[in-house]
Amino acid sequence: MKLLSPAISSLARMRLWRIEAWKNNPLDAQREVLQELVTSAQYTEFGRKYNFSNLFNVRSFKEAVPIHEYDDLKPYIERIMRGEQNILWNTPIYWFAKSSGTTSDKSKFIPVSDESLHNNHYKASKDVLSLYYHYHPASELLTGKGLVIGGSHRINPMNEEAQYGDLSAVLMQNSPFWGHWLRTPDLSIALMDEWESKIEKLAASTIKENVTSVSGVPTWTMVLFKRILELTGKKIIGDVWPSLELYMHGGVSFTPYKEQFQKIIGKTINYLEMYNASEGFFAAQDTPGEEGMLLFTDHGIFYEFMPVSEYGKKMPQTISLHDVELGKNYAPVISTNGGLWRYLVGDTIQFVSSEPFRIKVSGRLKHYINTFGEEVIVDNTDKAIAVASEKTGAVVNDYTAAPVYFSDTSNGAHEWLIEFEKEPESLEVFTKELDAALKDINSDYEAKRYKNIALRIPLIHSLKKGIFTEWLRSKGKLGGQHKVPRLSNERKFLEEILQMNTATFANK
Repeated sequence: MKLLSPAISSLARMRLWRIEAWKNNPLDAQREVLQELVTSAQYTEFGRKYNFSNLFNVRSFKEAVPIHEYDDLKPYIERIMRGEQNILWNTPIYWFAKSSGTTSDKSKFIPVSDESLHNNHYKASKDVLSLYYHYHPASELLTGKGLVIGGSHRINPMNEEAQYGDLSAVLMQNSPFWGHWLRTPDLSIALMDEWESKIEKLAASTIKENVTSVSGVPTWTMVLFKRILELTGKKIIGDVWPSLELYMHGGVSFTPYKEQFQKIIGKTINYLEMYNASEGFFAAQDTPGEEGMLLFTDHGIFYEFMPVSEYGKKMPQTISLHDVELGKNYAPVISTNGGLWRYLVGDTIQFVSSEPFRIKVSGRLKHYINTFGEEVIVDNTDKAIAVASEKTGAVVNDYTAAPVYFSDTSNGAHEWLIEFEKEPESLEVFTKELDAALKDINSDYEAKRYKNIALRIPLIHSLKKGIFTEWLRSKGKLGGQHKVPRLSNERKFLEEILQMNTATFANK
């Protein structure tokens, strides 16, 4: 491997001229991407419906094709899942990336074409490697192996030809043979979906490997690191893997985790943020130490950006890349070589640079908690509250919830503040019913809660009546148009309300 690595790293650096071409000419790259997408799909069912053969520019494309959310494309996707082809994309689709659901489904299935695999996900991964070697020319990244902590769903058959799994599982299953030389653990372990056994086998199989990089969601990575230290008796991960030099993360904010990672690794390494979703590989950090991720403009995805204020309108307006403003919240709308057309991803982003275009993920269009990759939205929690209330006889006036972060001694949780009109006879029973309902509603929450490995049971506080009103009044936001945020990825609101509740009881 040490003999092969210099050759691979040289090839990685040779890609730089291609990266510079689209990085320096992003608008031209985007125009070419859209032209190729529309031309490729013009004779699909979707392309015929929206007259792709006569769409010759961005304006006509936007005028002809409406913005879609998952439920809008779901009827097309379900037909592809049953084996029909040439519906959304012109080449056969046999793979689907399973991710957390919408308001109407526990899970959603994103079509993954051969083009989206090779010209988006894999191409972007190669570009990330090239950029890393550009800034770290003395790197020994490829003298060892990359530990990939994949998703919680193995590849599953959908019909005789089609299969689905977490994006990481789909990517690993389809990676070239030489990719397995550079990765650990073995595919049979990487694709396991029973997390208790998976963590054990991940730890046991990688302890003696020369791991130089780790990639995965921070939640599971921290769980694995702690188990490895237990098994080895070592104090820090740096003693287990002395050559570890890079951690690649994405999907959730890394801010709450970075201090814990630095402490448990125990040595200075590089950190690299990526924006890689089931729908596509959108961006990655290209400059060490600088905020923002380089937007990938030549990777089979055409981008539009919807100002957040447009969300919910009958005919929401979008702008193209050349009109974006720094620091403003936009919802990305994408058209892809996997057959998603003017698809609203659901995230919100901000541009931090326009030369080149760099972005950061700022949140979601709707309130949510995604600190641990669980992607719990308000619709999920509203339904779970209703189920728990019905089963316990409780009546809930209002609530808010936020994450409890990992600590040295415990894993994460969701902390809830609930103002009951009618208290349940047992808050413990209410908590269990709420937790069970959330598991039924949201597959990602269910995976994170499995045997308390990543998330323990929620912590619920019953508040004094009127606390939420007092908090809104203290913010000058008392009125019909102002509401307590139901969910937040940060603890600021929850801490303020909890402190107010504690002070009220203390003054009684």
